Parts: sequence; structure tokens; C-alpha cells
Amino acid sequence: MSLSVARPLVSVYSEKSEVVKDASLPLPFVFKAPIRPDLVNDVHVSMSKNSRQAYCVSKEAGHQTSAESWGTGRAVARIPRVRGGGTHRSGQGAFGNMCRGGRMFAPTKPWRRWHRRINLRQRRAAAAAAVAAAGVPALVQARGHIIEKIPELPLVVSDKVQEIKKTKEAVIFLRRVKAWSDVLKVYKSQRLRAGKGKMRNRRRVQRKGPLIVYYKDQGLSRAFRNIPGVEMLNVNKLNLLKLAPGGHVGRFIIWTRSAFQKLDPLFGSWKTPSKVKKNFNLPQPKMANTDLTRLLRSDEIRKVLRPANKRVVRSTRKLNPLTNTRAMLRLNPYAAVLKRKAILDQQRRNNLKALALAEKRGITLPKTDAAVKANSLRERRRKALKLAAAQKPKKPPVKKTPPPPPKKKAEKKPRVKKVAKKGPAKKDAAKKAPAETPAAK
Repeated sequence: MSLSVARPLVSVYSEKSEVVKDASLPLPFVFKAPIRPDLVNDVHVSMSKNSRQAYCVSKEAGHQTSAESWGTGRAVARIPRVRGGGTHRSGQGAFGNMCRGGRMFAPTKPWRRWHRRINLRQRRAAAAAAVAAAGVPALVQARGHIIEKIPELPLVVSDKVQEIKKTKEAVIFLRRVKAWSDVLKVYKSQRLRAGKGKMRNRRRVQRKGPLIVYYKDQGLSRAFRNIPGVEMLNVNKLNLLKLAPGGHVGRFIIWTRSAFQKLDPLFGSWKTPSKVKKNFNLPQPKMANTDLTRLLRSDEIRKVLRPANKRVVRSTRKLNPLTNTRAMLRLNPYAAVLKRKAILDQQRRNNLKALALAEKRGITLPKTDAAVKANSLRERRRKALKLAAAQKPKKPPVKKTPPPPPKKKAEKKPRVKKVAKKGPAKKDAAKKAPAETPAAK
């Protein structure tokens, strides 16, 4: 809902920018209509398409040659080729959209769907939203209009403005109501269009200035038509293309008194239908009160809300030890030693390489060089270690006691063979067998 409803009465200003006494008007209900930028943009896009003219390319374009394909077997593409000989043109590809002088792909046709049908209810709701947005100073300024010095918004002037017939008088009127700065903005923005539109009767572009809505034209249009950016509109023919140029709400509008009084019978209210538009009431807003801060702080809403959960739960971040030094040191404290050793080893190799390269080239490096400093430091440390080892008292040699002689082993007694006892059968066999003589052995 428009913020301008906080001021129910609107002052009327004369052509000299003086407040007309006892002429305050109540704010029309249309300024309380819901502001729908999405609806205004959709309707504006569709309406702007209804003024287009059909265009297309010639239906014979690209087909005005007697070209014919050579077919297969000649090691060339099968695209149709121009017949004849003796010129560069003969044998060239034709007809195709990839060929020079050929037709375009999907040639434009005049029976394209150029226009759009818009629902009557949508057009009326969009116009009401555009008028309501024109009463909000923030939206008017956001659109780029300079309205810091105007006395009031919406700006209503007396009907004597409709009788202005000279452009000089119109400029004086705009200066007095402090709207001339918005016209100067238009003067500064005049420039040439970029692109081919310069050749199509739309050479210059400029920004939009104030819109003057009147009830009766008594010379008004002739007076203001030569001022750049200023447009005129009859209140009975409110056009969305002028109320919201580009589909953006917030046009700076100067109302005459009779036109401002005509808004209530034109749009009606939520309860009273319009007297001009058949079966039309203002669109009902989804929210009766748009002050969200006041709504959220109301006691009725706070009672049913659960308490705020202020506990902050932060997820632990898993770090990669291979790329994060601290994570690696937590896992392996010895990694710092290894890393330091790797750095020192690399420095030592670099220094040795620099010394070897200097010796090979026969160059004497200065004493301030890092390789020379590191080499001299290494030599001093080596000498210091040798000196410390030489001055260290030697320990007397420890005499080793010879090991005790091994003990002699006791002589083993010869074993006596035990003769097995023989039975009666074996004894008889021994008696019968003659004893062997030594000679026989």
C-alpha cells in the first residue's frame, strides 16, 4: 500500500506555485491500491508489442539463380551450384544459408504473431498500480526523477495550467513548481543512439521528464510539446506506456485539479465500483498493514512465537594436513624438524651449486654473498669441532683381563657290552658249531 496515505488531504497549487486556500482535496482511493511491479512489467511488455509493424525478407531472396547440384562422384559437396561458365560465379554454391548470396535460415515471415492480447482486468490493475506508485516519493526518486525541491507529492496544480498556450509560459510554470531540474536532466541526457536505430527514424534518445495529466486541453498540449521529456496525457485515456515507461513504476506526474478529482469515479474503491469502467473495483491488497516492523513487534504475534534459538553451532572444519602446516603438526610434531631439515638441505645445495658455478667460470664471489657466508660459517664450525675434540682429555685405556682357561673334560670309561642270555635251543647250536681257528680267519 502507498506510503502517501499517511496524508489524507492534498494541497492544490496555483500556476505561481502558491497554495490555493480552501482547495485541499482528499486523496483518491487509487493511491491506496497495491503496487505490483511484476504485473506492470508484464502488461507493459505486451502493450509495447502491439505497435510493431510486420517485417520480413523477400521470399525470392537467395533463390534467384538457376543452381543445380552436381550430385555425388565429383569430390565436391552436394550443395546446389550456379550453372554456366566464364565467370567467378559459375560453380559457386547457392541457395544454402551457408553460401554467399544464399537465403537466410528460417526466413522471417509477415504472419508472425506480432501482437498480444491482454486481459482487460490486468490492464486496469496495472494502471491503478502505476498511479499508486506515482504517489510514493521513494519510488519516484528511485526511477531517476529529481523531485527534491517540489512542494508536495502527488503534485496537484490549478486548472489554469490547462489554459497555458505559450511555451515560454510553460517553462515559467515548471520553474515555479521546482520541476525544471527534472527537465534539465533530460537536456543533459540527449545523445545519439548506438547502433542501426540511427538509420531507422529513431536517431536521438533521451530520458523521461514529468508527465502532465489534464482533464481538458485548452492549449496545454501546444505549450508543453516542445519541451524535451515532458509528456501530456488525458485523465480519461491513462496509458500504461506513459504512466510506467520501460515497465518501471514511479513516473513523476503533475495533476491538474479537475483530473485529480476524476480519479475516484474513474477507478472507484474496494466497496464502490467505478462509474466509468464497467464491473471494476480496485484490487484488494494482500496485506492491510504493510508495516512489517510493527507487525513483528506486536504482542499478538510475539505470544505465539517460540523463543529465539541463540545457540550458535559451528561445524568443525577438516583441514588437509598435506596443505595445512598446523594440522600436520598436530598429527606429527616431528614434521617441523623434517621441514626445517629439507629447507636447510635445499639451501646447502644451492650454495654449493653457486660456489661450483663460480669456480667453473673463474669468478670470485664477494664476501657478502650468501653462498660464501654459508661456506665460511661451515669451515669455522668444522675447525671449532676439531679443536674441541683435540682439547678433550683422553680416557686411559681399559686393560682387558684374559678369560679363564677352559676346564679339562673327565675321561670317559669304556662301555661294556652286555651279553644277552641265551635260551636252551641257542645253547645247543653253540655247542655243535666248531670254533674258528685264527688261520681260518
